[in-house]
Amino acid sequence: MFVINCKNYEEIAGENIVKFVRICEKIAKKHKIKMAIAPPQHLLGKIASSKITILAQHVDNTKIGSTTGFVIPELIKKSKVNGSIINHSEHRIPGKDIAELVKRLKELKLISIVCVKNVAEVKKYSKLNPDYIAIEPPELIGSGKAVSTEKPELITQAAKAVHSAKNNTKLLCGAGIVSGKDVSKAIELGSKGILVASGIIKAKNWNKIIDDFARAML
Repeated sequence: MFVINCKNYEEIAGENIVKFVRICEKIAKKHKIKMAIAPPQHLLGKIASSKITILAQHVDNTKIGSTTGFVIPELIKKSKVNGSIINHSEHRIPGKDIAELVKRLKELKLISIVCVKNVAEVKKYSKLNPDYIAIEPPELIGSGKAVSTEKPELITQAAKAVHSAKNNTKLLCGAGIVSGKDVSKAIELGSKGILVASGIIKAKNWNKIIDDFARAML
């Protein structure tokens, strides 16, 4: 799985998100790989009919109804969004909410990607059986220094921890990934995909960098 978190970068604002999604659709089809995009929350509806997976960047563990400003799992499904990132390092939530959100998304048949910062959290949250666990050391996010080269043992240990959970959860690797070489190394170390953000969104040539990453995954 090749997941791109657009965060709230200015480069993706307005109609640029549509252009970006079209590039991703073309490359995903070309290389026959799974791709997912998590746009800024207010742009979800604009691209929800895409041919590739669309994710929310965050969902809240609160009720349908009188909950102004919150993002509700049941409602994103009705908007044809395919799932959500949970507990990103920039939007951490309590463990109780993580557990309940994974359960809610599973019941709704939506994809769940739980972000963690270390192997201890991999072990803890793999037991919840989310679709994916994404390990991202906070100090490397946006640094341009890939976890696959700076801390390769972290991916190896995380892959072992996910495997030990003996369920269907798969490992994603993130933080500092800026080249196809970083991607290949992450896959080699045991990751089943990547979660990237600035390394792609801030690149001068989206088509070139996304294609480079996609080729590296193969």
